[in-house]
Amino acid sequence: MKKYVLKRNKGEGEKLYSIDYRAELNPQQYKAATATEGAYLVVAGAGTGKTRTLVFRVAYMVENKIPPGSILLLTFTRKAAQEMMRRASSILDERCKNVAGGTFHSFANLLLRKYALNIGLLPNFTIVDRTDAEEILQIIRTNLNLNKKERRFPNKSTLINIISLAINKSTSIKKIVSDCYPHYLGDYTEIMTVEEYYRRFKQEKQLLDYDDLLVYLKQLLESGEDVRKKISDKYRYIMVDEYQDTNRLQAEITVLLASGHHNVMAVGDDSQSIYSFRGANFKNIIDFPSFFPGTVIINLEQNYRSTRPILDMTNAIIEQAREKYPKKLFSNIEGDQKPVFIDGVDEKDQAAFVAQRILETRDEGVPLSHIAVLFRASWHANELELELRNANIPYVKYGGIKFAEAAHVKDTLAYLRVIHNPIDEIAWLRLLLLIDGIGPASAGTILKAVIANGGDYHQLISPAFEKRKNSSELKRLHHLFSSMKNKQEPLSAKMESVLDYYTPIFEKKYDDFHRRKMDLESLLHISERYLKLEHFLSDIALEPPDKFQAGIEPTDLEDEKLVLSTVHSAKGLEWHTVFILHLVEGYFPSTQSLDEPEDIEEERRLFYVAATRAQKNLYLIAPEITSRGSYWASYRSSPFAFSEPSRFLNEIPNFRELTEVGVITFEDPLS
Repeated sequence: MKKYVLKRNKGEGEKLYSIDYRAELNPQQYKAATATEGAYLVVAGAGTGKTRTLVFRVAYMVENKIPPGSILLLTFTRKAAQEMMRRASSILDERCKNVAGGTFHSFANLLLRKYALNIGLLPNFTIVDRTDAEEILQIIRTNLNLNKKERRFPNKSTLINIISLAINKSTSIKKIVSDCYPHYLGDYTEIMTVEEYYRRFKQEKQLLDYDDLLVYLKQLLESGEDVRKKISDKYRYIMVDEYQDTNRLQAEITVLLASGHHNVMAVGDDSQSIYSFRGANFKNIIDFPSFFPGTVIINLEQNYRSTRPILDMTNAIIEQAREKYPKKLFSNIEGDQKPVFIDGVDEKDQAAFVAQRILETRDEGVPLSHIAVLFRASWHANELELELRNANIPYVKYGGIKFAEAAHVKDTLAYLRVIHNPIDEIAWLRLLLLIDGIGPASAGTILKAVIANGGDYHQLISPAFEKRKNSSELKRLHHLFSSMKNKQEPLSAKMESVLDYYTPIFEKKYDDFHRRKMDLESLLHISERYLKLEHFLSDIALEPPDKFQAGIEPTDLEDEKLVLSTVHSAKGLEWHTVFILHLVEGYFPSTQSLDEPEDIEEERRLFYVAATRAQKNLYLIAPEITSRGSYWASYRSSPFAFSEPSRFLNEIPNFRELTEVGVITFEDPLS
């Protein structure tokens, strides 16, 4: 029997569109872009065209005569919302620019200005930024006599962190202090007093900080059914991008905004939820169907970034996650190079391998800017940074602060600089100002005596300074210099002496010292490579900080630089070739995450994010970590040995089949 297909006339039974949505989108994207009424969760895997799907959805709704002003797109940066509106306008027309788009905070500000009186605010309230908030807290600290030097109490920056995290995580201040700043648990009552005064101060002055915008928006939406219905009726179509990064407060606001219609689409990837330290709640995307019964889940699984062997690895990584939306990314991109796994090398050889392979990849035609080295924590790249500088490889670094610019690193180096050059006034001034009770004037007096005598550290215990309240600290500093000057010992031993002396100062000066201490460990480890202090200081400290990071320009492409980045800072980006460093227990996952199953799962997702950044080449490196010496053995609370490859590798049943094992051999210098 021969079949005949009768073609319908255009416009008969099917709406005419200026955009061919079926041709522009894959089937999953098309389903998401053309779904308008009801609740939808779009689980958009890495590299699957999430933004493209949202852009076409905006255009589709506008083409369907939905008023642009009734469409609300909430994103995590204003720039992201503007870019989506621009792209939607470019594929359709200028009507798309009238869509209401912005961040949760900017949207909250818009509504609160209009409805302020409903919740006891004045419409002309002032928004204070973080710096303003810190200054308010500093005034409160001073008024409560909590700023005295003899008493250790959280500084203004730490206080705002504690208060903000409690709000964004919808938890108690006590839990935040216990989890993040346990050394301040004894000050819990006073911290609560500060928080109460801070709240009152803002209310009296009609000031709102960034967190207040969300708190008051939720209060407004809960204040009365009439107001909530009016707002919900105005914004009848809601989209929330990067939903896995919302906090509980933002999720509750989303539910309230959509209460009148339930036309809401959340877009995100549970496998890329990695910002719990900022208050993001992984459970939001998991619980979305519970918030909106009848939710339709759409998976975007076709990846447009990576080759199939890389996706085989990334699928295997996330398959081990305890809680997730099942999905399996696939790709039509050609390529048969498996991820390369390298172990059995030390940290120095890890750095040397990465530097050499980067140069080889560049020679193969891949620009440096298309290559990235990713790591769990900023200090993991310290050894590599030295190797890159020695190899004339320029780079930029994202995430954390630059190693050579870190205040605690500069503090530590100041003591060694004085040993090397006793008349280094800058170093002397820095280390003197670290002593309690010594300000610029006192430091200048002591410095003048030291320099006048050729940098003689014995001036620290001269009769002129015996009656100072901090004379005992000057004697302790004198003892440090005496012990290092009078002993013939390796540089690393001198470094340990400095760290023994500096630790009490370090722990008192920095509220987040437990996060910074690994930088000092790294500094100690790097010092083990040097015989002469002069060479060590030259390589680490004497170049300007900017040049330390990216001061050597390549000969042919002036703007070409390798990318170094923490994984958190790399999210949303992609590179031709990616190296992931320190895939070792205690490094990745971090020691700070080993106690809680939820933290381990977030570390797994972080590893997944790192691996999914790679387009063509992926290198996984698990170096053997050597002992750091007696100082760090005593500093740590456990004798954990960082030599086992990351559990995230060991837990993949067919890991060896998915990777190509890289074996490093060393060239015979005589050959």
